Amino acid sequence: MSMLQIGILGVAGVLLALQFKSGKSEYGIYISIVLGLLIFASLLGKISLIKEVLNEINSVAGADKDYWKTLWKILGITYAAEFSSAICKDAGYQTIALQIEVFAKITILVLSLPVLSALLQTIRGFLV
Repeated sequence: MSMLQIGILGVAGVLLALQFKSGKSEYGIYISIVLGLLIFASLLGKISLIKEVLNEINSVAGADKDYWKTLWKILGITYAAEFSSAICKDAGYQTIALQIEVFAKITILVLSLPVLSALLQTIRGFLV
């Protein structure tokens, strides 16, 4: 899907969800979840293209595959956290949304520690 189609889908979904806001507000949440999943499904093709390009760059650069795995995990955590946090905010549960975001940030920090350690060791090797 193109960006224009995604924009139209999003606006149409919001307008549809607004129709249920006064009566059955839970339907608006369900609509936002379905829209989010549809948009994510349309992203999968673009994500696979990005993965192919990054794998090609990796083969030329010769970087460790563990770093790329970590990068993809971080990307997945970020998207999942944003998606679930936005749903919680839409439902009116800002505190839970904040906790999801904090958990995601700490998880990303933990995942990035080995990469940071390798970077610092490389810098130390240049200085010695």
